[in-house]
Amino acid sequence: MSGLSEPRLAKLPMDSWMSHLPCALWDTPLYHLAIPGSHNAITYCLDMDDRSPIDLMQPDMLQKLDKYMKPLIRPFVYKWAKTQEHPIKHQLDCGVRYCDLRIAHRPNDSSTDLYFYHGVYTTLTVEMVLKEIRDWLDVHPKEVLILSFSHFLGLSQELHAVLLATIRSSFTSKLCPKTEALTLRNLWALGYQVIVSYEQHSMERCHTELWSHIPYWWANKCKAEALIEEFERMKQGRRPGGFFVAGINLTEDLKYICTHPTESLKDLVMSTYPTLLSWVTEQIPGSRDGSLNIIAGDFVTESHFVPIVVALNEKLLK
Repeated sequence: MSGLSEPRLAKLPMDSWMSHLPCALWDTPLYHLAIPGSHNAITYCLDMDDRSPIDLMQPDMLQKLDKYMKPLIRPFVYKWAKTQEHPIKHQLDCGVRYCDLRIAHRPNDSSTDLYFYHGVYTTLTVEMVLKEIRDWLDVHPKEVLILSFSHFLGLSQELHAVLLATIRSSFTSKLCPKTEALTLRNLWALGYQVIVSYEQHSMERCHTELWSHIPYWWANKCKAEALIEEFERMKQGRRPGGFFVAGINLTEDLKYICTHPTESLKDLVMSTYPTLLSWVTEQIPGSRDGSLNIIAGDFVTESHFVPIVVALNEKLLK
């Protein structure tokens, strides 16, 4: 099938773009497709209440400053911790198919409730968000999501068991076991819609519905040009065999924050998106070394990020 005869994939309805892909791509492994992803997907509901502590991954100095200078410190934390502004359903409607989910148990919490975190903890629990995702999947039966559970904070083995039970009860027969061929045609035939990547190797080895942790390329740069240079260097190596993520999310350092006191992470991201997306349009999905698979970013509903990533799949048709 010639790519010239296909409609522009960027113009597909983004809430159901997988089901509208040309049939020539139905047997292509998902880890050879270009898939748009959401970095730190559940930060739109960070707890703005002062009762929420700073998460324990933050530097000791920041935790101490927050304790004694909360009215001054908290606005900075929120401005630089929020990576997505819209609820998960909106992100999925916009075409996101990979979600970076960072799981925590809040300190001094006697319950088994689990939350997401980035700087502070979220108001929504993991169970609430997974139910929202399940409801969305029920309405979109041919869309497939890759959920990456990682960066576990404060989870005991018992809480890992709670999380696994929540995943199972949320998605039931939609969970794809790691024995299956990951093509759209196969997943549609079997009714599987959720691929769960899990960072905890001891759990992943024991449970057939938990896939191995997906590598995440993180450049740790606050300038677009430096990030691109780092990724071009990474691309010179051997392509990972399965799923992998190129995270075009920029990382601000303390120096950058202090020299840009009136700005936010969103200001930084949106100012650099033209450069980053220009680079993304040049990328090629597929199995060859140098190709990309999942591309994840911040504020993914605020730009043309998702259609640009989806449109890369046209290159597989030529």
